[in-house]
Amino acid sequence: MPKFNRIHLVVLDSVGIGAAPDANNFVNAGVPDGASDTLGHISKAVGLNVPNMAKIGLGNIPRETPLKTVPAESNPTGYATKLEEVSLGKDTMTGHWEIMGLNITEPFDTFWNGFPEEILTKIEEFSGRKIIREANKPYSGTAVIDDFGPRQMETGELIIYTSADPVLQIAAHEDIIPLDELYRICEYARSITLERPALLGRIIARPYVGEPGNFTRTANRRDLAVSPFAPTVLDKLNEAGIDTYAVGKINDIFNGAGINHDMGHNKSNSHGIDTLLKTMGLAEFEKGFSFINLVDFDALYGHRRNAHGYRDCLHEFDERLPEIIAAMRENDLLLITADHGNDPTYAGTDHTREYIPLLAYSPAFKENGLIPVGHFADISATVADNFGVETAMIGESFLDKLV
Repeated sequence: MPKFNRIHLVVLDSVGIGAAPDANNFVNAGVPDGASDTLGHISKAVGLNVPNMAKIGLGNIPRETPLKTVPAESNPTGYATKLEEVSLGKDTMTGHWEIMGLNITEPFDTFWNGFPEEILTKIEEFSGRKIIREANKPYSGTAVIDDFGPRQMETGELIIYTSADPVLQIAAHEDIIPLDELYRICEYARSITLERPALLGRIIARPYVGEPGNFTRTANRRDLAVSPFAPTVLDKLNEAGIDTYAVGKINDIFNGAGINHDMGHNKSNSHGIDTLLKTMGLAEFEKGFSFINLVDFDALYGHRRNAHGYRDCLHEFDERLPEIIAAMRENDLLLITADHGNDPTYAGTDHTREYIPLLAYSPAFKENGLIPVGHFADISATVADNFGVETAMIGESFLDKLV
């Protein structure tokens, strides 16, 4: 019998908790990440009030300087720690894949100077549409449609851009380039970016609507990922006949591998939490693992370097945390973590190489405290240990610490 019948893993996308030991090997606009600290700098710069996460132990996580407005609890309701990344990268896929037990020793390819002509020409020939060359560079997703959306509406050209992540993104107005056509073009782009020198983690369809000066990206986004290069703990669970529920972009990140219940994409963090609560309430979900990514922290505020918006987004999650806890059954385990950092006070617009927090809560806990500082993959090793399946490439279980 598993120690916990159900484990719910919530990834707060980009909510780092301080520079990793190797952070200076990673840069943002030429500035090493060594001074980055997503939660610390938000707390210091604009204040942070997250009493429900603090109650579990967020303020107890070891740091050189305590979180300024998140106090430590003398008697927390759960366990806490921070985890270090082993893999060579600081992107979404690398973080999630390592959380599920993989060690990425060769990072995906990124294109700081835009994609080569060979790729653009192939996409033009396939689609029959020209590409706006001026947009072919790392770009904010909202800025690129503000800058080139009016031109696309006039000409029907494709807006192709990238970011500091290993991604190729195609933005298209839904009234100009229908969704089916956009998805078909993205599927072709996926087919030509599966090998170096253009091994990309994801191709992302970025549809939008509206008029010049008032464009809005829609919830019809689609991510086309590569499959993990080795079995993850999700695969191990699936092979053992254990339910795995994916909420938000989790199914896309793993290209469906190891997931036997895809609960759909999130329109927002709030919608994602609604879907998670619905999933937790399913009568047939008696034993297994749910996995959700809440992306608004990263996509709406981290990359845009909006500390106030990031703080408010954290407040909104914290206000809904009691609903998640109320939906737990007596023998459930809740794990709250992140996949990388994205300090909204830092240089550039890229992710930041940071530790990630880990909070653990269960109604069944009799004790509380700190878990030793470990690595991202320790999460998957703990999940595997709980359900009696093999671990993946790396990770050490902390299941015996949860009592």
